[in-house]
Amino acid sequence: MEQIEVNGVRAEVARTFWQRLKGLMGRERLLPGEGMLILKCNAIHTCFMRFAIDATFLDKHNQVVKVVRNIRPWRLFIWGGFRASKVLETAAEPFSP
Repeated sequence: MEQIEVNGVRAEVARTFWQRLKGLMGRERLLPGEGMLILKCNAIHTCFMRFAIDATFLDKHNQVVKVVRNIRPWRLFIWGGFRASKVLETAAEPFSP
């Protein structure tokens, strides 16, 4: 799978329907600085995932439109809004006040 750097994260790019459908399912973890960029996407789920993620929804110019932190496995619908056209998924960062 193709890899690119987006917002300081080395990300695998999910372009095809099957790549987008599978996403991070089945993986045990992501290392810091790693992620997955899912194209043509403004909503995600975390079914069959083993770890929490942070989702950064981006517009077509890679500008951040929404960030959702610490999404636990088995969440059915997380929406990035109408302007979102892709999402960068990374391992959830520990909460800090």
